[in-house]
Amino acid sequence: MNPFTEKQHEELRQRIRNFAESEIAPEAEKLDSEERFSPELTRKMGQEGILGINIPKKYGGRELDTLSYIIAVEELARVDSSQAATVAAHNSLGLVPILDYGTDTQKEKYLPKLTTGEHLWAFGLTEENAGSDARGTETTAIIEGEEWVINGSKRYITNISNPLTLGVTLQVMTQNGDQPSQLTTILVEKGTPGFESQRLLGKMMWRASDTGKASFTNCRVPLENLLGQEGQGARYMLKTLDGGRLSVAAMGLGLAQGAFEMAAKHAKTRKQFGKPINRYQAIAFKLADMDMKLELARNTLYKACWLKDNNQPYTREAAMAKLYTSEIAREIADEAVQVFGGSGLFKDNPIERFYRDQRLLQIGEGTSEILRLVIARGI
Repeated sequence: MNPFTEKQHEELRQRIRNFAESEIAPEAEKLDSEERFSPELTRKMGQEGILGINIPKKYGGRELDTLSYIIAVEELARVDSSQAATVAAHNSLGLVPILDYGTDTQKEKYLPKLTTGEHLWAFGLTEENAGSDARGTETTAIIEGEEWVINGSKRYITNISNPLTLGVTLQVMTQNGDQPSQLTTILVEKGTPGFESQRLLGKMMWRASDTGKASFTNCRVPLENLLGQEGQGARYMLKTLDGGRLSVAAMGLGLAQGAFEMAAKHAKTRKQFGKPINRYQAIAFKLADMDMKLELARNTLYKACWLKDNNQPYTREAAMAKLYTSEIAREIADEAVQVFGGSGLFKDNPIERFYRDQRLLQIGEGTSEILRLVIARGI
């Protein structure tokens, strides 16, 4: 047992693992091949309590700690990164900002609908000229009477264009009098006139998750859709991304764990020159390195979760966890393909999907270069 986990954490791990292997694994290859988002699997994950896992019970969540949520994402990614991405984006980027900064009315209106699996919520940040540099945001919102009027577009948004999408937490630029434009957060429901979304197809990775773009043309929402305070969008975003980095780190750890297990199993059964290939040092040393990296990555991530759950600063540790798990996911997936040899290059082998899925981990939620800057600021 990991020193950061308790009995309930390991029991949750086994329950989510059983769910992922019985419900998700049989569908993963087909959904990836067809590039199809599955509302059915999303609803099942909601019924399993994975959506809203760390949301208070009064809003329909399970009110578990950060580590429980991270373990759940890790176990999903061990089988299929697409389903893990759906959960991570919904929980970390969708629900948490509403929980942290929403009014009582906003929380009561939205959160109970978002913990059952019947609805998903998105987070709209990235644009053509904005992403890591949120100051480049060109989507605007101006006040006309009792409404915000929004114009602009966002892209690379998870959970934005599927049938379950209820709305999006939108980062926009607002201007108050003669003051400079400032980043502000507004909630926009799907179906609002002027709000259109479209799925982006042709992805290399996470092909069964919903990635899309959204446009806003004179989209009008009530002033009470403001999340938190005007001009505080940058602060909200940075805090949200700290938590988001933990969930992306969990995806990297889970993917690496799954790839390692596949490689280890194959190395026990594949024989060359009369004995299993894991008896040869060339393969045994690869597996040993994978095992070591997984141990270090899990301890790094779980420590960051412990800090968050104990109300300690964790920005640096979250950046470290996300950076390191992303890198070992790449390294372990690559070495796992090497262990499989030529068979690892064909689509009927799950390791091929894992090799593709790991690539986004070095890009999403901050590139490796940005994460190193975050870490360096603490030195």
